[in-house]
Amino acid sequence: MTESQLFAPHDLPARWRRRRAFTFVDTTFSSFLALWQRWRDDEERCERLHVVALAPLAALDSPPSPDDASPLAAELARAWPMRVAGLHRLEFDAGRVVLTLAIGEDIETLLSKLWLRADAFHLDLTATGDPRKLCKSLARFAGDNATVCAIASDQPQLERALKASGFECAPHAAHAPVTARFAPRWRVRRHEPPLPFDANAREAIVIGAGLAGCAVSSRLAERGWRVTLIDRHALPARDASGNPAGVFHPIVWRDDSVAARLTRAGFLYALRRWQALELAHRDLRRSDAGLLQIADTAEDADALADAIARFAYPSDYVQPMTRDEASRIAGVHVARGGWLFPHGGAISPAAVCAAQLADASANITPRMNTEVTRIAHDGRLWRAFDASGEEIAQAPVMVLANAHDAERLAGLYGEPTRSVRGQLTLLEPGALDALRMPVIGEGYAVPLGHDGALIGATYDIDDPDREIREAGHRENIERVGGMLPALAKTATSVRAGRVAFRCVTSDRMPMIGQLADENAARRDARELSGAWPLDLPRMPGLYGAFAFGSRGLVWATLAAELIASQIEGEPWPIERELAEAIDPARFLLRALRHGEIGAA
Repeated sequence: MTESQLFAPHDLPARWRRRRAFTFVDTTFSSFLALWQRWRDDEERCERLHVVALAPLAALDSPPSPDDASPLAAELARAWPMRVAGLHRLEFDAGRVVLTLAIGEDIETLLSKLWLRADAFHLDLTATGDPRKLCKSLARFAGDNATVCAIASDQPQLERALKASGFECAPHAAHAPVTARFAPRWRVRRHEPPLPFDANAREAIVIGAGLAGCAVSSRLAERGWRVTLIDRHALPARDASGNPAGVFHPIVWRDDSVAARLTRAGFLYALRRWQALELAHRDLRRSDAGLLQIADTAEDADALADAIARFAYPSDYVQPMTRDEASRIAGVHVARGGWLFPHGGAISPAAVCAAQLADASANITPRMNTEVTRIAHDGRLWRAFDASGEEIAQAPVMVLANAHDAERLAGLYGEPTRSVRGQLTLLEPGALDALRMPVIGEGYAVPLGHDGALIGATYDIDDPDREIREAGHRENIERVGGMLPALAKTATSVRAGRVAFRCVTSDRMPMIGQLADENAARRDARELSGAWPLDLPRMPGLYGAFAFGSRGLVWATLAAELIASQIEGEPWPIERELAEAIDPARFLLRALRHGEIGAA
């Protein structure tokens, strides 16, 4: 494909000039480097360029050649993702150029999973049979006057399908690409694709300075937003995010479930963001030997080994381990086999929070030692108030990232979250001194060098006790001893303990995204009895990032990127199915569908 064939049909670079963002969708898997270079060369370029490329899994087998003549190709090669299906978001030029690789099945299936507003489509449809379904997908995503350039084996059929979906096709020579512009004369879609919440708004309040709140503040600040970050503690990362270390890893199940796919996406995106912070000389105190998961039973170890082979996961993502292999790499005897995550490990949550805030400090104003007791919306701005009724801050956008308090402040239907007390145990040096890497299973153990080991944690639902319990230490030692027999056989001294409270939902999925307008939903309950997430009325400018349970490290960074993308009207970083599984309005939606909510 020549540059003329790439740029001319889409009126580029003229159409992206002086715009906030421009989104280019490509199924040829070939346009990104040329678009990136042209964007760099244009002094009047858009603020952010998004390229969404769709390709089969095999496309990841051929990363760009990092030759000296193309520094951009070398940069892309260094960022090339692992060979796993899903959406991979790669960021360049300080996050202003974003490549989202949609990897997996055929083009039609991949398109149906995305949610975005496209300005241009560049398509290779030579392998597509009937293009009608695909053109309907294009119409769901097309922005005003979005352009299409497509090569197809049956051009007349493609033109008919485009016209039926609201596109106007331009005259063209035989065998030349089909070009078209989105200009529907009737309604061709049920929902408008994403738009910025407010094209002029770039101020936000984030409540909660743990992993979620710091990540959201960072992702908004990078986009030029001014953020007021409010927390009741004197410093960030004081609650569950204040644990000495936390483990991070994807999950592998016998089926590639929604939870497994979401955790995989969060894990891979977090790795990329952490690597960027480390390249900026931020110390995250991250381990680098991998993480070992011990199966609950020998049968589970065998079943997961079969699943790893069946899904053809690459070895840099996960490797099955026999008991002997696991013992060898762990440095201590383990009770059963399991699987190794070479890029999993342990990290300091507080160090991650500090690095995110430091990296975007110019645009973030912390308000520590400040507790928000009430929020209100005046029709234009969100306001946060303290216990005396004094206003703390105001902004068009507010993000609730304060775990247990988010449900209360938002007044969510059905009390969807619960508190889980977790007590962890710091061990003196001794039985686990030879442990080389974090090990997880029924519990977890993190080697801390000369400081001993961190093990845990209890899981006490709706238990508000903040005191350290000897019974909790015994429980932690017993559970970890079931994975690492040396701990059960050797007298071990407890150095200290810590109690933190996790926030979970009944389905163990987080609450991430825009909150619903529950009063409007009650008013229209009858009409919404068959609603889908996009049908629900939403609270203007109010978002949530909470209820991460034990997976805050893996989910928080992706949650922040999803919320920032929703606010800015950018392509979502995960499939719409996954976003709906973590939608804060999902419990309200189920109640509406089941007729549990009547019209007010």
